Amino acid sequence: QLRLVESGGGLVQPGESLRLSCRASGSTLDSLAIGWFRQAPGKEREGVSCISSSGVVTKYADSVKGRFTISRDNTKNTVYLQMNSLKPEDTSIYYCAAATTCLYRGLSSDRYDYWGQGTQVTVSS
Repeated sequence: QLRLVESGGGLVQPGESLRLSCRASGSTLDSLAIGWFRQAPGKEREGVSCISSSGVVTKYADSVKGRFTISRDNTKNTVYLQMNSLKPEDTSIYYCAAATTCLYRGLSSDRYDYWGQGTQVTVSS
């Protein structure tokens, strides 16, 4: 059974950076697409980014383009989300999830079958 565990969240000031990690156990990630999602209190879950199994295809929500970068290291069974120039509106619980592909509707949560527990990111001065 695939298990995903996020880490790297925390409290930062506006303009600072964080790198989130999504590590898999129980199965390898190299045949799976991985997405990052976030959900703030009282708001719907939002697709942030996804990366194909090979790493060739990446997608980003307009709200994070140019600031966030998704990458993967299949040898470490880990996917990363580098978040730069963080804003207060980026404050959310961030989740990673696995799917067979992110080529079609890759930022839609209903495409994903396995989910991590989430990590809190708070951006505040």
